[in-house]
Amino acid sequence: MSSVFQKSAEALKRAEKVLVGGVNSPVRAFTSVGGQPIFIKEAQGSHIIDVDDQVYLDIVLSYGPMILGHGHPAVKEAVAAAIDKGFSYGATAEDEINLAEMIIGAFPAIAKIRFVNSGTEAVLSTIRLARAFTGKDKIIKFSGCYHGHMDALLVAAGSGLATWSIPSSKGVPEAAVENTLIAQYNNIETVANLLNEHADVAAIILEPIAGNMGVVVPTNDFLSGLEALARQYGVLIIVDEVMTGFRSTFGGAQELLGIKADITCLGKVIGGGFPVGAYGARAGIMDMVAPLGKVYQAGTLSGNPVAMAAGLATLKELKKQNPYQQFAERTNSLANTITAAAFEAEIPVTVNHFGSMISPFFTGQPVTDFQSAQTSDTNVFASFFWDMIKNGIFLPPSQFESWFLSTAMSTEDFSRLEQVVYQSIINLKK
Repeated sequence: MSSVFQKSAEALKRAEKVLVGGVNSPVRAFTSVGGQPIFIKEAQGSHIIDVDDQVYLDIVLSYGPMILGHGHPAVKEAVAAAIDKGFSYGATAEDEINLAEMIIGAFPAIAKIRFVNSGTEAVLSTIRLARAFTGKDKIIKFSGCYHGHMDALLVAAGSGLATWSIPSSKGVPEAAVENTLIAQYNNIETVANLLNEHADVAAIILEPIAGNMGVVVPTNDFLSGLEALARQYGVLIIVDEVMTGFRSTFGGAQELLGIKADITCLGKVIGGGFPVGAYGARAGIMDMVAPLGKVYQAGTLSGNPVAMAAGLATLKELKKQNPYQQFAERTNSLANTITAAAFEAEIPVTVNHFGSMISPFFTGQPVTDFQSAQTSDTNVFASFFWDMIKNGIFLPPSQFESWFLSTAMSTEDFSRLEQVVYQSIINLKK
């Protein structure tokens, strides 16, 4: 480890004694890019600072939640006011209603909502609810789409599992995944075949924009075909917008893409940087959840008042700023910059982007699914990653993670990002 990361190296030695692998989430270990992980001590606005006092322009953004950047004044004020009143009540508070009303107003497919503490918790609750509502057991998921670490969906997942080249996970019994069917993203025939073969499919779960194998956008009539099949076979559609919710529009990617969810999962942005998840649907589905129905789900910290205050302040600020056109323009510009640099360096690259999310894949073929994403040269990405770090840009340490933009990124920040990206790709030329 270079001397510029000396304190991070020291922190890692301490961490490895008490934390598994020195981290609390696998991708933070930097395994796929080599070298030792960087430890962060603080962040403000568009920047993040490591323990060696090196400052980076942050395009990880806590893997999505920090859409306003770090420490936004409106969010800090709301959090401080909430903390002043109390940390947790074990009873319902008004901001739970206020945040629910704002989310429901932005999602036409949601009439009622239930807050939980993470995206994983939202998804596992949703699977249980879909099975109860339909009376069926099987779930169709797509290879490369990650929906949290629940047993039933921890097969053919992306992101950290792609990074670690683990097809599933030890400790997941075969019985836990026997009702999970795997389809190919952007391949409607694979879905049709599964529905023809299995009469007991409760739901299809998908990311409307896949973000856990890198950004992968639905092609042609994939989503409309998916919805038609679901209606034909009486199958629910679960749209996992934990990553995409409020990132490409004030609401969900499902509205932009023209697919109507039966159940929607949310997280990340709606917590403003605090742990939160949620799931919602039409009243006829949600009323099956306890205390109205027999689908049991509960949580001590669900609807935590501090998280609700942070989420509410974040959504209010997003509604006021309406940054989505600028996000789209910037990711389009960044994609052109990457493509131009790669052409000059004679490095194969494919760039996918949607709203404020973007991923360059170091491959010469289009990336439309997990299989094509895996053709990326991860060694080239690792070299690119460390050159970006050296030049003050904090990237996700994996080829298979999305980059994110924030409203805190100034014109000067963005210009610098493009300059560094361009030069770092040129530096890959052999």
